[in-house]
Amino acid sequence: MSEVVAIIQARMTSTRLPGKVMMDLQGKPLLWHVLERVRRASRLKQVWIATTDDGTEAPILALCEQLGVSVWRGSTDDVLARYQGAAQAAKAGVVVRITSDCPLIDPQVIDRCVEAYAAAAPAVAYVSNCHQRTFPRGLDVEVFSRDALEAASREAVEPGEREHVTPFIWRRPERFPQGHLVDSEDHSHLRWTVDEPDDLRLIREVYAALWPDNPRFGYADVLRLVGSRPSLLEINAHVGQKHV
Repeated sequence: MSEVVAIIQARMTSTRLPGKVMMDLQGKPLLWHVLERVRRASRLKQVWIATTDDGTEAPILALCEQLGVSVWRGSTDDVLARYQGAAQAAKAGVVVRITSDCPLIDPQVIDRCVEAYAAAAPAVAYVSNCHQRTFPRGLDVEVFSRDALEAASREAVEPGEREHVTPFIWRRPERFPQGHLVDSEDHSHLRWTVDEPDDLRLIREVYAALWPDNPRFGYADVLRLVGSRPSLLEINAHVGQKHV
């Protein structure tokens, strides 16, 4: 299969929780944990950060330099163009989209999505665990061809299709055939992403319980934790998801 590159979008100016990617999580920036987890996925050849060029990105650049992570800087609002630029710089053949507000992202889930794509390509152009959702929100992975990304970048005109990267692709299954990774059980009601302060409170509780003894904890460990401590899920139960 072509070079598989994960591109993580990260910025300092998120609307609901500005600066969240650099907020403290067990003594490290939240983005540090996202990068550490993504880089453990065995099916990735490279991991890049796609950040902005609006003058606020210095903390992200400093962290990436410290960790030896490649960076592409582009438009704040046209995230699709930013992704296309990063994919071109990385010489990606296959792009894995991950967002920087998912500090519970699981390397094994990333690998499973890449393997599902590899098994189905070239009959499919896009595979995700997002659209027939069984995984918690916050474990989202999208895998798509560079050709599909290039077409989207050339042709997408709606603001939502420029801001959210993949809608131009997944809204057109007749043009970009799709596959879906579904889990053996449905945990789609769980919210493990960080958009608001209470989301971060939940993540900090999870990390405090698991990370000190097991820095490589995974999806199954978090499921066991919230199963034994259901009150954790009340912390961010009121938070709604921003839709495209």
